[in-house]
Amino acid sequence: MCFYMQMKDPKVKLEDRFKAKVAPQMELPQSDIFNGFEHPNIGLITDQAPDTIQCDFSWGLLPHWAKDTQFRKNTLNARIETLAEKPSFREVIQNRCIIPANAFYDWHWLDEKGKNKQRYIIYGPDELFAFAGLYSYWTHPETGSQMGTYAVLTTTANATMSFIHNSKKRMPIILKKEDEQRWLHHDLDPSQLAFPYEVPLLAFPG
Repeated sequence: MCFYMQMKDPKVKLEDRFKAKVAPQMELPQSDIFNGFEHPNIGLITDQAPDTIQCDFSWGLLPHWAKDTQFRKNTLNARIETLAEKPSFREVIQNRCIIPANAFYDWHWLDEKGKNKQRYIIYGPDELFAFAGLYSYWTHPETGSQMGTYAVLTTTANATMSFIHNSKKRMPIILKKEDEQRWLHHDLDPSQLAFPYEVPLLAFPG
């Protein structure tokens, strides 16, 4: 799964890597560890504006029919294998985004019930990489204000993540660099990103 990530590089480095500019009058969120359960705003790039890094989308996708924001604790991640089946995601399958990151975190269970765990920090193939994601716009039923939200796509764990995430054996989908724009421009079907699609990972306890 993917509930914790790192994005701490400066704006200029992010803009150069993804050939996109941070949206005007927006601050780029940066942190050693973003906790998805706190639903932080994190910079991302959507298919609607592939040359812009948006910084006002929060983690945890809210489908248009959600009654309130509490629902998003269930949609931090979206399983690639069941997107078309899940009401939360099937209406936004065409809403593509990528989420830049430096690293992400997961926990290895040291006992059968997960009472004792070892945290790992996991790096992708490059110093900056991108998760594949979906996004949605949700309108508050009382105030009428609109909120941008997103989910990180996940798939079956590769060998590295099967060891680390030994409870459910899942991992976020990290795009190959050459596939980032293909995902944004709808040149990749979601099924093409399911395992065994993967990139090299490097992980350390910490």
